Order: sequence, then C-alpha cells, then structure tokens
Amino acid sequence: MEWRDEGIILGTRKHGETSAILEVMTRAHGRHLGLVRGGRSRKQQPVLQPGNRVDLLWRARLDEHLGTFQAEAIEMNAARLIDSAVAVYGLQTMAAHLRLLPERDAHGGLYETLGVMIAHLDDADAAGELVARFELLILEELGFGLDLSQCAATGSRDDLAYVSPKSGRAVSREAGAPWRDKMLALPAFLQRGSGLRADPAAIEDAFRLTGFFFVRHVYEPRAIEAPGARAGFLASLRKHYASHKVLTVEAATGERAV
Repeated sequence: MEWRDEGIILGTRKHGETSAILEVMTRAHGRHLGLVRGGRSRKQQPVLQPGNRVDLLWRARLDEHLGTFQAEAIEMNAARLIDSAVAVYGLQTMAAHLRLLPERDAHGGLYETLGVMIAHLDDADAAGELVARFELLILEELGFGLDLSQCAATGSRDDLAYVSPKSGRAVSREAGAPWRDKMLALPAFLQRGSGLRADPAAIEDAFRLTGFFFVRHVYEPRAIEAPGARAGFLASLRKHYASHKVLTVEAATGERAV
C-alpha cells in the first residue's frame, strides 16, 4: 500500500531510540499517523514540528497498518508560530478538535481551512475569530452544526442576537427578548457575510457559544474533558487584550500605566 499527499503536522511522539510517530492532517487522507524512521535526528526534527506543511509518502504492507512516512518540508511555519503563546495554544486546540473526527476520513475543506488558520495564527488580533469559526466547522463536520442564518421564530435574517441552547438556531433580538436570560449570545462577527471584527467581549461570547455545544454533543456523550489547550488559548488571548489595553492607555495619556 502506498500513497503521496500533502499534510500539515499536528504533533509527534517518540518511538524507540531514534524514530517518531507523526500525526498529520492530510488533504485527501484525513488525519493520519505513521512512523518516521530517524524522526528524532537533527535533520528531521526541524521538519517534524507542528504547523509545518510537508510532502508525504506513506507506505505499509496492509492498509490497516500504521505504516511509515517519508516527509519533506514545503512550508516551515513552526519557527514563526513558536514565539506566540496564542499561536501555539491555538494550533494545539485545533489539533485536539481534529482528533474528534475518525482517523483517515477525508475532510478536504478542513485541511484547506487549517492552512489558512496557520498562515494568520500568529496575529493575536485575528486568532480568536479564526479559531472560533474553526470550532463551528468542527461541530458541523461532527453533525452538530448550528443554524445561524435566520431567526428560528420568525425567519428574519436581521438583528440576530441569540442562539437557542435547545435547537442551536439563531433567534432575533425581538423574538428572543422574553427568554434572553436563557439564551446564548450570538456575536455579530460569526454571522456569515457580516464583515465585522470581534472585540474581546464578542470573542468570549463566541467561545462560550461553541463550548456549550461541544460539552452537550461531544464531551459529555464521550465522557471526555475539553482540551486543556483551549483554556490556554483563551487565557493567552485575554493576556494579549489586557496588554493591548494598557498600551492604548499609555498612547492616549502619554504616561506609563502602573
């Protein structure tokens, strides 16, 4: 058995004295694992880092075997991402979400989206929006997609402000007003075609929204916990926004904030 494909590295783990088990998200073969002989060598280690895009050759005697990878670098993204805690935790969070999907199932759209994410993940001002949208895509791929296109009560596409925790459908501000304390907030930037950017409060609302449905439909039924990297990602984002706020105050007042 043999195939060649392009992949993005999600992680590695040691195998024996010199080899490594490589985990990649591929364009045509989904999330896939394979053994890289000599993967812990000085030559291979820089290539086999999370976030790097690689050309892969996979071989095995039978299709169900682990098989071996030969990997050659296409894009060395890891060195750029490693300096940003937001980027590192963001990539780890997306990798954890991809592990919720069956191994070796093709998800070409997710692969392309992951590539776009990695290109911008070290921009902390954009990373929150990107990862929140990625979580919506994962929920959809798992069969639990949210309908944020129109109001569940009236069919209106205007002034959508809430999401029903029961149905996962959007609700307009007017229709949801009587039950607003029981509704989940719908950040405007998540609505398709809005073209809006997210402030810190909207980012918090977005991850509260996706987190609610991950817990209900994925974590609790599978008896698993939310990935620790997700909490690390949100903490890194909050730290970034807090430092940015301090810098903004300093710029406005001309004084160093204490």
